[in-house]
Amino acid sequence: MPLSLTVEVERFPIAGVFRISRESRTEAAVVTCTISDGAALGRGECVPYKRYGETLEGVVKLIENQRPGIAGGLTRQELLTKMPAGAARNAVDCALWDFEAKRSGTPVHELVGQQPPQPVTTASTISLGEPEEMAAQARAFSDRPLLKVKVGSTKDAARIQAVAAAAPNSQLIIDANEGWNDDNIQENLLACAQLKVVLVEQPLPVGKDAILRHIPHAVPICADESLHTADDLEALRGLYDAINIKLDKTGGLTAALELRDKARELGFSVMVGCMVGTSLAMAPSILLAQGADFVDLDGPLILKEDRIPGLKYLGALVSPPDPELWG
Repeated sequence: MPLSLTVEVERFPIAGVFRISRESRTEAAVVTCTISDGAALGRGECVPYKRYGETLEGVVKLIENQRPGIAGGLTRQELLTKMPAGAARNAVDCALWDFEAKRSGTPVHELVGQQPPQPVTTASTISLGEPEEMAAQARAFSDRPLLKVKVGSTKDAARIQAVAAAAPNSQLIIDANEGWNDDNIQENLLACAQLKVVLVEQPLPVGKDAILRHIPHAVPICADESLHTADDLEALRGLYDAINIKLDKTGGLTAALELRDKARELGFSVMVGCMVGTSLAMAPSILLAQGADFVDLDGPLILKEDRIPGLKYLGALVSPPDPELWG
């Protein structure tokens, strides 16, 4: 029986407002891809991202264009040449992994040759705001071992100081989302070093980060927007110390596994991150995050409501997905 494809746009409200340096959001708009043979059913979720020129309509169209191929048994390796990296390919790739696992009765971790996944500790995100507002968020998460602090505006040193004071026992990742510049990066990095920040993520805009080759990295610097697939790694050597792998950038788990392994070979530390999506989007990343240096998979905790069943979070500890969800 030919495989069928269903594509759906779904919206999940965010608890409050999620702010980073370039935008504020009150909902997560996701695209869900379902592949079925009438008995087994596999799902994948992606989050189209405006920063990368993606729209809901465009992503849906890209997925719909794969309908004939999917009906004819398109493989994950073939998908890498049929679709560009990005959110649309991620949804299809993850749905194909889930479908194969459901049809064969073999968990995805066995299909990729890994041991059963274990719970991982995720960062908890502090949304961008005034220093006192961010301090209040940090106080609420002061029992969490790792906080990811959104910055990228004026007064960032004050923001970092406020969060560090409010959560003195937490390690901090500072994420500027391309919001710093040549004039303030060294001052901000110094503030990070003084406050024992463990990682600074994407401080400068893509293509404007050459200065990173010539200034001290008192704190390791991580590429996010500058890194999509394994093809980008060579150009990042000497600029960045770590990379942030997101399935919506790589275009699925298949390409993400390749990126992770190549990054390790080249000496990069590895962070596994996410867009703001539901547990269905996070589930494949739990597999990818096994052994990662940093994990940032708290997307569902930012939502007002999640899928049922969703991932199980116990504070900062997130467990592998139930097969009913994915994998």
